[in-house]
Amino acid sequence: MRATFARTVTAPAREALALALLPLPLLPLLVTAFAGGGTRRWGRFRGEDRRARAQEAKDAAATAFYELDTAQRDLRISIETITAADPSPEARRAAADFAAFGQRIDEASAGYIDAVDRFDLDRDDLEPATADRARTELGRARDELLRVKGDLDRFAQGLAPLLARAEDRLAQVAPAAERARQALRAAADALETVRAAGLRSDALAARLAALGPELTKLNEGAGQHGVRETVERAERLARDAEALRSEAAQLPEKAAGIDKRLVSLRTRAQALATRAAGVAPVLSELRRRYSAACWQDLQNVPEEAERAVAQAEERLAEAAAARREERWADATALLATVRALLGTSDEAVSAAGERLRRLDEVAAGHEQEVERTRFALRDAQRLAMAGRSTPDPRHARPLDDAVGRLERAVAGLEGRHPDWWHFLTETEAVRRTAARVVEQIREERGAGRG
Repeated sequence: MRATFARTVTAPAREALALALLPLPLLPLLVTAFAGGGTRRWGRFRGEDRRARAQEAKDAAATAFYELDTAQRDLRISIETITAADPSPEARRAAADFAAFGQRIDEASAGYIDAVDRFDLDRDDLEPATADRARTELGRARDELLRVKGDLDRFAQGLAPLLARAEDRLAQVAPAAERARQALRAAADALETVRAAGLRSDALAARLAALGPELTKLNEGAGQHGVRETVERAERLARDAEALRSEAAQLPEKAAGIDKRLVSLRTRAQALATRAAGVAPVLSELRRRYSAACWQDLQNVPEEAERAVAQAEERLAEAAAARREERWADATALLATVRALLGTSDEAVSAAGERLRRLDEVAAGHEQEVERTRFALRDAQRLAMAGRSTPDPRHARPLDDAVGRLERAVAGLEGRHPDWWHFLTETEAVRRTAARVVEQIREERGAGRG
């Protein structure tokens, strides 16, 4: 029966049955082929497939081209950051290496663009062989683009430490600039306060104005002047402005101090003039009672004191003028000169009265002076012998010389008009020698214990 059924099925029916048993995805293709001639339509299908593969290669190459271009742009920003913030040889070498990468990128990009320009994949009459060549060349261009991007990515990874350091420096720009601006504002405010107190402060105002060009450059930013230069400029501006502010804040106190010293030194000059007038009677008494060796070094004290007072008054007038003109350094220097003049003359005037007093004391009885000096010598000799059977010659020799010097000074007092001043200077010299020896011994023993 099955054989009879097979024989009774017509040819058209068998074809319909075969189509019914085919997988569903193949049905449309076969229907199209049978409808218009199978051989020619099948070839067109294969050509479209090649076109599609070529288009896929073109799309993949375009993606690789875009990714490489993006990576290059991003890395260029990193390189610009590094070169702006880091002047080191390492940073310059990174910039040179990136420029060399630019040539490779240009070559790879040119290969891709050339391949795209040479193949029009949208043409209706695109040959399958042409589509295959397009796919091959576009794939080759994509591979080269990916290769260059891989190298570029590795290069970028190696720049990470340099970039981090550069970004840290860039991060310093804004805070440093803000500190400088705040310092300048504070200096300007301090200057206004000083002027409100009645001081012109012309010098400080000129210094503040001189900072203006630097502030302009600071505001122009690191992009124009470089990161390091901008940070250094900001720090320098901050220091200068802070110094100016500090000086301005101290100016009222400085002015008050100079005014006080002017008054004090005028009073002192007047007092010295009065005391200098009393030196003449002291010198007269010295001449009357003691030999010339005791007073001749003092005989010019009155004239020298008078000249010193006159010079001091001239310098005081100059200092007052400098104070009015706010030339603070000049005023301070002039006041120092006045103080030195008055100090020297004051010592000379005091020396005359002190000389008479000491001469009177020793003339009344020189034994106390001798005993005082001998005590100093004995104290030094005991220290030199402590723990020793014989003294160190470095200590014994100056002490022995000092003993002889004291004996000669005492012997020189014989006669009608002894040189009491020479005697006093000799005893002082002997005591100084004894003190030096004592200090030397203690230093040596202290070092030995150390």
